[in-house]
Amino acid sequence: MALIVQKYGGTSVGNVDRIQNVAAKIKEQWSKGNRLVVVVSARSGVTNDLIARAKALSKLPDEREMDVLMTVGEQETIALTVMALHAIGVPAVSRTGAQAGIFTDDIHTRARITRITGGDLLQRLDEGKVVVVAGFQGCTEAGEITTLGRGGSDLTAIAVAASIKADLCQIFTDVDGVYTADPRIVLSASKLHEISYEEMLELASSGSKVMQSRSVEFAQKYNVPFEVRSSFNDQPGTIVKAIDKTLEDAVIAGVALDRLQTRVTVNDLPDNPQALSALFDDLGEAGLSVDMIIKNLGKDGKANLTFSVTTDQYSRVESVVGQTLKKLGSGSVRSAGEISKLSIVGVGMISHPGVAGTLFKALSSVGVNSELITTSEIKISVALDPAKADAAVRAVHTAFGLDKA
Repeated sequence: MALIVQKYGGTSVGNVDRIQNVAAKIKEQWSKGNRLVVVVSARSGVTNDLIARAKALSKLPDEREMDVLMTVGEQETIALTVMALHAIGVPAVSRTGAQAGIFTDDIHTRARITRITGGDLLQRLDEGKVVVVAGFQGCTEAGEITTLGRGGSDLTAIAVAASIKADLCQIFTDVDGVYTADPRIVLSASKLHEISYEEMLELASSGSKVMQSRSVEFAQKYNVPFEVRSSFNDQPGTIVKAIDKTLEDAVIAGVALDRLQTRVTVNDLPDNPQALSALFDDLGEAGLSVDMIIKNLGKDGKANLTFSVTTDQYSRVESVVGQTLKKLGSGSVRSAGEISKLSIVGVGMISHPGVAGTLFKALSSVGVNSELITTSEIKISVALDPAKADAAVRAVHTAFGLDKA
């Protein structure tokens, strides 16, 4: 008898038929004597519809009230899922994030988990019930409703698994695992049987839509192995876990592409450490992250700075940087256009020379010129023309032998 946490995403519970399909999967495990906590997202499209309604009333809705509104979607799903379980003879009970003891800081719409007690989950499991928990949400110590931001339901599942010491955590989604590249771009991409936390984290932060990086980061911190698998078939997925690095590791595990990046240029920034510190401190305090950065050599006491951000954050970045430049008394900020970010990731890069040469030779073969470059121990990312992104991914996938995986 195992203690299992399962998470089902929005497409998996998108309508009544799919909720009934999820209920049947849950019953199969429950009938084997396993104890289950099931985390669910809002039905596909519901959260976006709620946001649209809010913005029809106010261009800048209050973030506290947005959290109250956005948690409605998950609460609908937990109730419907429990009803579906009751209809097929499975005892079950629903719990909101607050009832499951998920406590967060007070940053509305993007709260971070501070502690998790589990509430009465173990007691209800001991009664033989399946517990269905609302993903994406928690509460402050003062009882205020909060949401966890993008990927919040995955984070809920992994946090719950850590708190109740689950034997297994399964992330059910609309893909059947982690691939060496997006199969819609590279037809020869293959599913990985397993992948390390480090590689999954880099892929997630590089544009892979399978998991959000915060969820992987939490799993690594608390050593929670999890499986990414499809809710639409019974095929094994990809196990994400701690893996010892060896000299026999493949050079790279996969190629990721993020199409939604914007290049930001700051001109005439005062060329001193204090100005850079002020700029990135202000962005950090606003909860905004930057990626690839290039600083040009200063001239006449001024310098130009280029960095990339996710496209959905550009308006806020522009506003924050503009305010900083006003305080500094110099400089201007503008978008320098949309870019795509291609990343190669693999623990094998540590022990294999010539990785960068192979990458740039592959890009050259399809006429791609990289505009910005960043590296880490197990990742190289390049910014490139979005029109050539798909060809670049295919060329790189082939160059590193992943077509034969």
